[in-house]
Amino acid sequence: MLQLNSVTKKFGANTAVHAASFKVDRPMMIGIIGSSGAGKSTLLRMVNCLTTASSGEIIVNGRDVTRLRGSQRRDWQSHCAMIFQQFNLVPRLDVVSNVLHGTLNRRSTLATMFGIFPQDDIIRAIDILDRLGVAEHAHKRAEALSGGQQQRVAIARALMQDPTIILADEPIASLDPMNAQVVMQTLRDIHEQDGRMVIANLHTLDTARRYCDRVIGMRAGRIVFDGTPEQLTTGVARDIYGADASFSEATTSTQIETPPRRVASLAAL
Repeated sequence: MLQLNSVTKKFGANTAVHAASFKVDRPMMIGIIGSSGAGKSTLLRMVNCLTTASSGEIIVNGRDVTRLRGSQRRDWQSHCAMIFQQFNLVPRLDVVSNVLHGTLNRRSTLATMFGIFPQDDIIRAIDILDRLGVAEHAHKRAEALSGGQQQRVAIARALMQDPTIILADEPIASLDPMNAQVVMQTLRDIHEQDGRMVIANLHTLDTARRYCDRVIGMRAGRIVFDGTPEQLTTGVARDIYGADASFSEATTSTQIETPPRRVASLAAL
């Protein structure tokens, strides 16, 4: 389904990602962990074609997406939704309009300019907001919502694309612990209920252990671990974060409690 073969990205003399290779043969929730600057964001941006790989292949269902250009690249991006740390919403637009922006890749330029959306799309956007517990805010400006609510709107916009893969780049880095729980559980529910592949860049071991089926650890642009959450031992953590790193920093920089598996309801925040 998704296979990276020796994917490398260089920025001048600096190699941000070095010969990254892994294969995912079924929908999973995957966490990519590592310190800042490890290459996590660059890796996701290459999968989404926001950044061009210097070398290597990214194969999705038999197609090398690194070779796509123009409309073919835009089509791939519509099936590979991206969620960002800073939400990337239009602050002064209402929530439902922000969600409808998930359809822009398949709509005409003229309709986009005038904000003309089919009634079926509007109904679907509100249904997705309702699923994520923020439908009551549909007509508010995005800037009026809390950080956790805005991130759920960003997730709703991603779902509006009906993607095969959802990439989340540090989706909880800007959130308080309770909102972080809600957002991570939202992504987990989307994986389990919709059967979508979710790949999330995360800073902490605890978050990866709790929500992910598989964890990939990166250090200095290289993949140094690929396994199950249960295999994330203290020794593995030091391989990922460095022998001199504070183990508490790697595990608890976002304080998400481990038990129980289910967390606060989506409507609670």
